[in-house]
Amino acid sequence: MSFIIKCLDCGHNAPYYPTSTTCPKCGSQWREAEYDYELIGKTLPEKLKTRQKNLWRFRELLPVRNPNISLSLGEGYTPLIRAANLGMMLGCPNIFIKDERQGPTSSFKDRQAAVTIAALKEAGITEMVAASTGNVAIAYSAYASRAGMKLWAFVTSLVPSVKMREIALYGSQVIKITGSYDQCKQVAAEFARQRQLYLDMGARTITSIEAMKTIAFEIADQLTRALNEEGADAPLQTPDWYVQAISGGMGPLGVYKGFREMQQMGWTEKIPAFAPIQAEGCAPMVHSWKKGLAKAEPVTSPKTHIETLATGDPGRAYEFLKSHVDSTGGAFESVTDEEAFRAMHVLAKMEGISAEPAAGAAFAGLFKLIRAGVIKPSDTVVVNCTGHTMPAEAGVLGDNWSRDVKFPAPTEAPQEEGLLSALTQVAPERFPKIAIVEDTREARRLIRRILQAQGNFTILEAENGRAGLDLIQQELPDLVITDLMMPEMDGFSVIEALRSNPETATIPVIVATAKELTPDEKNRLGGRIQALMQKGDFLNDEFLDEVKSLLK
Repeated sequence: MSFIIKCLDCGHNAPYYPTSTTCPKCGSQWREAEYDYELIGKTLPEKLKTRQKNLWRFRELLPVRNPNISLSLGEGYTPLIRAANLGMMLGCPNIFIKDERQGPTSSFKDRQAAVTIAALKEAGITEMVAASTGNVAIAYSAYASRAGMKLWAFVTSLVPSVKMREIALYGSQVIKITGSYDQCKQVAAEFARQRQLYLDMGARTITSIEAMKTIAFEIADQLTRALNEEGADAPLQTPDWYVQAISGGMGPLGVYKGFREMQQMGWTEKIPAFAPIQAEGCAPMVHSWKKGLAKAEPVTSPKTHIETLATGDPGRAYEFLKSHVDSTGGAFESVTDEEAFRAMHVLAKMEGISAEPAAGAAFAGLFKLIRAGVIKPSDTVVVNCTGHTMPAEAGVLGDNWSRDVKFPAPTEAPQEEGLLSALTQVAPERFPKIAIVEDTREARRLIRRILQAQGNFTILEAENGRAGLDLIQQELPDLVITDLMMPEMDGFSVIEALRSNPETATIPVIVATAKELTPDEKNRLGGRIQALMQKGDFLNDEFLDEVKSLLK
């Protein structure tokens, strides 16, 4: 396998050795691998047809000369899942989730560990050092143990103890640092220097960037199959947007390189717009980009509970990532911890995906960019779900996430009565009634799911305005949620009929619509409804707060 390492500062080419971390000519630590793209572009597609679907199917484009398949844990080729429910509620139907939770240790860092450990093993290296907020150390620990290597894992004291125990379970030595993640990296670097050990340098590590680009290769293949009936025979497609939460920026740097290489080889036509998302309490790249700065202003005291996103000083990674964002027409964005946690709830309840807080930040950023009109309804978007939440932290769930039920003892009541008594504690006989009047079945189902996940409601449904009015007049619900644009009778007419009938005149009404209302239409609703919400707003707490306040 033929490849060279090119310096990004002086352009000098050199052979690859894992222990050589600087350019021999200028001393720069920022270098990347280059391959014979013309030859590989022509020969690799045919080979891919018969190869297993894992990370190593792209071995001609990875810096490991003779991949040791015995070290593999099945990394790569994680599913690309269409987010049908989120897409409908956001009015953006082509949203896809790259589900990196399904890697061997449940995060996208498995790619980084698999390629790096393979390269180190090939070079005869038996000991290494890595600083981590959890996922990196877990992934490296798993692969290092398989390769018979020793890992010194430096973690901050804020890393959940369950993750520290998993790191130790693999046989790695855990060094807990009471300080920030940036300080943790400094201590790890000094430890490696003194002991002359290999140090993982994040975005400056050649194997890490090379590993992450396989995400781009997989997305193009999987997206093409998802969007085309011809499947594998169709030309490779790339999304319009790639969204990922970042700390040091390594993931998007690698993914960008993957899309760029496919374009160089003539496999694809365009590189997607990039949307790196940061936690508001530690968003040096976002704030610097919005100020138009060429270099990032460090955040000296990160204020976020999402420890995996707490890199305060991204260094030159910002400069490279800024270039990629600007050249693709992308955007940096930040979200609060609360928005990230809320997005975790939404993702789990809408799509059945339990994601880590960092992935929650990515989805919160997606919601924000769609609502701001930056991402258009017609755009195809891929969001990297970078890892699983194991376990779900108490701060994410909040209070009242479980309900206690006392099963009466046999002496207190016959068994049948005891069972009925227990069930009534979970499902009382009568709950507030909510009528959903919406002509789209999928939208009714989603609204029902959101409501049932958040409260004890009796849900009534009608598929058009005429049926909805009849249902409301018959059942007299406690709240009505209605669309405006419906067959038989539109929402405006339903509301006017309700207000003209003394029996229904005081029933609260929430209008949910994807339509942008004209001033005349807003005036027509004035004073007749309690809330007007865009359908995408069902994904935030305002909708549920509005429901609960109207039912009091």
